[in-house]
Amino acid sequence: VRWMMYWIIFSLFLATETITDLLIFWFPFYYEVKMAFVIWLLSPYTRGASLLYRKFVHPALSRREKEIDTYITQARERSYQTMVRFGKRGLNLAATAAVQAATKSQGALAGRLRSFSMQDLRSIPDEP
Repeated sequence: VRWMMYWIIFSLFLATETITDLLIFWFPFYYEVKMAFVIWLLSPYTRGASLLYRKFVHPALSRREKEIDTYITQARERSYQTMVRFGKRGLNLAATAAVQAATKSQGALAGRLRSFSMQDLRSIPDEP
């Protein structure tokens, strides 16, 4: 749980830092402060990530739990429908390719069978 809290807070930090880094990188000691913040998050003595997670992230997620569950359900349904649609499309393409290949090679197959004489065909033993 401790590492989950850390990685959630750290990913939020990276997402915001990507945007704010362009604006405030020129402040004195910016990189030192950023490094100290990451150490504060990671330290087992300060438990910074746990503090931020329990104070800000968890309440925000708890307030929107029903919305998140609804979104996950909708995404699951859409993904199932999308996979079925792509599966049907793939099967249709495969069937079309098989029919085209069969029609193109049918002439070659008929010509090959015509090259046999009736004697050659009678010499093939019948299956029991």
